[in-house]
Amino acid sequence: AWKGEGEQDFWWCIEKCVAEDGWKPNLILDDGGDATHFMLKYHPAVFKKIVGIVEESVTGVHRLYQLSKTGKLCVPAMNVNDSVTKQKFDNLYSCRESILDGLKRTTDVMFGGKSVSVCGYGEVGKGCAAALKGMGAIVTVTEIDPICALQACMDGFRVQTIEDIADTADVFITCTGNRNVITRKHMDKMKNGAVVANMGHSNTEIEVSSLKTKDLVWEKVRSQVDHIIWQDGKRIVLLAEGRLLNYSCSSVPSFVLSVTACTQALALIEMFNAPEGRYKQDVYLLPKKMDEYVASLHLPQFNAHLTELSDDQAKYLGLQKSGPFKPAYYRY
Repeated sequence: AWKGEGEQDFWWCIEKCVAEDGWKPNLILDDGGDATHFMLKYHPAVFKKIVGIVEESVTGVHRLYQLSKTGKLCVPAMNVNDSVTKQKFDNLYSCRESILDGLKRTTDVMFGGKSVSVCGYGEVGKGCAAALKGMGAIVTVTEIDPICALQACMDGFRVQTIEDIADTADVFITCTGNRNVITRKHMDKMKNGAVVANMGHSNTEIEVSSLKTKDLVWEKVRSQVDHIIWQDGKRIVLLAEGRLLNYSCSSVPSFVLSVTACTQALALIEMFNAPEGRYKQDVYLLPKKMDEYVASLHLPQFNAHLTELSDDQAKYLGLQKSGPFKPAYYRY
């Protein structure tokens, strides 16, 4: 990847990774499922020889489960996205910081008193909403899931639909992993100066293609910042042309990258070294023991010291003294 890389370049890079002369991949480390689906579609013979897939994104995992459900997943896959170390650090804690950095670098908007719509209240949405609330913004959440919606209510946020607030909010942030969350219809209703950005998935959450019409004018303000101007003079501020704000306009802390990269590396090693038959043609969660191991490796950074269970305490809880300390179904 490189700055200014276009979509054609993107697929060229994947082609080179998948089918370069002189070597054949035996594992896939994916983010979004693009490499997996590209190989399955254009190089099925290579795909069938893959030892395993490690996927780190919500969207990519969703696509893997779809393949499994339809019987098209002919190799085992590891769902790293739903590991605790990925969910909490990459999605929640990292986005809680990068959302503000990205918005400040591109717009220099003061958020105190601003009305902000956060679309989606998963881990990414939770991090974004908390950060913006901490800056004094009035945050409204949109959600399809009643559990996430109730969490938002209990965290002090109003839950409404995008249609309810399209004409009143100052800033719109998508965090859903879905497509066309903000459409041309919504943007037509937005007020002058509204800021629109994506923290969710790829460039699909905002219907950017609907803005490339003859009745609208694009004005480049600076790198990653465009004004979209309506015929009546109204303009909205579109960041990174709808691509991921934290990757395009900010940075991901190296500590977070260390946690998530460690998780992915251990998953790849596990898939490669696993005895035949341990993993079948299905999607698996990262073993809890590995999750805990990744966390323990990063505790010294904070000079943190774990309490050790006594033999009596471990017996009482029915645990090994070295873990895992929580069952697979435990919700952190």
